[in-house]
Amino acid sequence: MIKKRALISVSDKTGVTDFAKGLADQGIEIISTGGTKAALEQAGIPTISIEEVTDFPEMMDGRVKTLHPKIHGGLLGRRDLSAHVEAMETYGIQPIDFVCVNLYPFKETILKADVTQDQAIENIDIGGPSMLRSAAKNHQFVTVVVDPNDYDLVLSELSNAGETTLESRQKLAAKVFRHTAAYDALIAGYLTDAVDEKEPESLTLTYDLKQVLRYGENSHQRAAFYQDALPVSFSIASAKQLHGKELSYNNIKDADAAIRISREFDQPAVVAVKHMNPCGIGIGETINEAYQYAYAADPVSIFGGIIVLNREVDGQTAKKMHELFLEIIIAPSFSKEAFELLSSKKNLRLMTLDFTQKEQAVEDEKVSVLGGLLIQHQDLVKEHTQDWQVVTKRQPTSEELAALEFAWKTVKHVKSNAIVVANAHQTLGIGAGQMNRVGSVQIAIEQAGKVLDGTVLASDAFFPMGDSVEYAGKHGIKAIVQPGGSIKDQESIDMADQYGIAMVFTKIRHFRH
Repeated sequence: MIKKRALISVSDKTGVTDFAKGLADQGIEIISTGGTKAALEQAGIPTISIEEVTDFPEMMDGRVKTLHPKIHGGLLGRRDLSAHVEAMETYGIQPIDFVCVNLYPFKETILKADVTQDQAIENIDIGGPSMLRSAAKNHQFVTVVVDPNDYDLVLSELSNAGETTLESRQKLAAKVFRHTAAYDALIAGYLTDAVDEKEPESLTLTYDLKQVLRYGENSHQRAAFYQDALPVSFSIASAKQLHGKELSYNNIKDADAAIRISREFDQPAVVAVKHMNPCGIGIGETINEAYQYAYAADPVSIFGGIIVLNREVDGQTAKKMHELFLEIIIAPSFSKEAFELLSSKKNLRLMTLDFTQKEQAVEDEKVSVLGGLLIQHQDLVKEHTQDWQVVTKRQPTSEELAALEFAWKTVKHVKSNAIVVANAHQTLGIGAGQMNRVGSVQIAIEQAGKVLDGTVLASDAFFPMGDSVEYAGKHGIKAIVQPGGSIKDQESIDMADQYGIAMVFTKIRHFRH
């Protein structure tokens, strides 16, 4: 009777000696190669070399060693077809019943800061994926393992029944094809970027499961959180949770929005977000001052919000936040006093994020639609106030210009139609997501209340007519920033002149749907 055989060749050697010993204890012969063979023999596990099976030497710096009919015939041959069995007997091919393979560390290689293209290419595994795919295709007869976490399952079933179940082999085969697809996606992405291909004819993306969520936007919707296979440091996916209950689907979306907004500011800044829109943004000389401005911007809506601070949370700021019900606080760090105080709230999520990496977070945005995917570059255009055009008789004062710049940085993160009323250090009113622009203007101005005199207004897109400017002028707005570009721009300019408003055109639109 022919002994069963297992082929083991792994880059990640976690647990492999125990796995191989378990197979050997079941009377299974081990075929191995290279570093894996050396590790198994050092552990006292007898192995057969690939060369002994193929009667052919390893060559080309290891590029060619397992690509041979005696390997792939042993993996692909169907034991239930006489023609396959006869071919194996004729050509001296012995069946291989178990395959344990994981691949060259391509992902780990390209994540290195100083990696060269030659180094990346040498870490593209060819033989490994080929063996995995052959074994997975023939999973009716072959057990294939790509993940060390599955070693115990295989050994347990062998110990209990002398073989693995078809159900397990099917699940392991499916995992193999997911694994090789993800591996190939990383390679395709790397090489596509290397030749600066902008819109390739096909797009394969890969993500790793980070967290199974309790539910989605609503309790009846299933949801999960996946992280980019090449992690982005400045992202909610890479934030480290220090305290509190696990994040929800809506928490993650809101936190992502708040993190994106915080990237706009270099000075101490605090961003409060509710339902994907900022409800208060403040900047100041200290993070405590910035928080006070953000809170005062909308002390009602901040309740239950997500807060991002771009400086360490100190004790003084923590005391103020402790007075509120908040969902999440994200910052570069927390002082000991701040953490002890805030962590006394059992469910409050406290998270840290590496703000030094904010300029590297430039991956494309991906949005699913029914039957497809939309992809665009992030709205990261660099703008300078000296490029703005003053189109009215009155020029903005230096104080108004600072407020306009602050409002313009903010309005790009508000859902369109978007209007922001602000001064130089805080938002005062935000009108978001209305079907007409004047409606957003009215909401923002109403929210700002009685503090309008001398404040400014930003609009993410042009005014289609003069009514929005007229409403702003009647309520004390003294400066407006907008892209311009309407066929009725002159109507808005004339209305601004009528109310003594300074208005500037940026010539750049910031829709956010």
